[in-house]
Amino acid sequence: MREQFQWLQNKGQRIASMLHLPDEQKPHPGILMLHGFTGHRMESHLLFVKAARTFARAGYTVLRFDFRGSGESEGRFQDMTIPEEIDDALHVFNWFAAHPTVDPERLTVLGLSMGGCIAAHVAGMDDRVKALILWAPVADPDSLTTHIAETTPLDPPLGPQPDGTIDLGGYLVGPEFLETLPDIKPLQVVKNYTGPALIVHGTKDPSVPPSHAEMYKEVLGDRAELVWVEGADHTFSAHVWEQFVFRTTLEWLKKHGP
Repeated sequence: MREQFQWLQNKGQRIASMLHLPDEQKPHPGILMLHGFTGHRMESHLLFVKAARTFARAGYTVLRFDFRGSGESEGRFQDMTIPEEIDDALHVFNWFAAHPTVDPERLTVLGLSMGGCIAAHVAGMDDRVKALILWAPVADPDSLTTHIAETTPLDPPLGPQPDGTIDLGGYLVGPEFLETLPDIKPLQVVKNYTGPALIVHGTKDPSVPPSHAEMYKEVLGDRAELVWVEGADHTFSAHVWEQFVFRTTLEWLKKHGP
């Protein structure tokens, strides 16, 4: 397996990414990985790094990247909105689909948390997506504002800064992020996707309620398989949990993937 750092670009800002390549030099099925809100291309306890390397060793070309304003990509987090992250994902997906190590007929999109919401949009907006994988996915972004208000340490909750931003545990969230949330409807958009889907969710997820996974399952119907990780938290932060998720994902891809 080989790894290559790549600078990509969207709207004049650089996007940091890491490409994972199987040893055999030929086009392979591709997996694009989308991180969550306040996350980055490595994710908590290196979940995305370990997953990408596991998938690459199994014969997949994998790309994980930082949305603009996150991780090492250019831009400010406070300027981030979900529509802009969807735009980043579609832009990077186009680049990835054209890469010489990727078979453009065998493309999978995988999203974690809010990245799952974005992955649902990509799958519903681009028919080149042949498999959709959702790990602890957000199905109703607007409903999470209540959760944010209840968990922020600020008094009053979500207290605005002088410039209108919100301090969320050290992350400044711009007012446009909250203003655009009601317009984000992944469950409606994903209805346009006609391929198979895998949904994986921890039963003890404190960040995104397991009901979000059930919402995706209801919309996708028989095309989706829902797998529960018993006792797991939001990012499957135990070795046994993450290994179960990796194994389950690979087994599903071999059976249902492109």
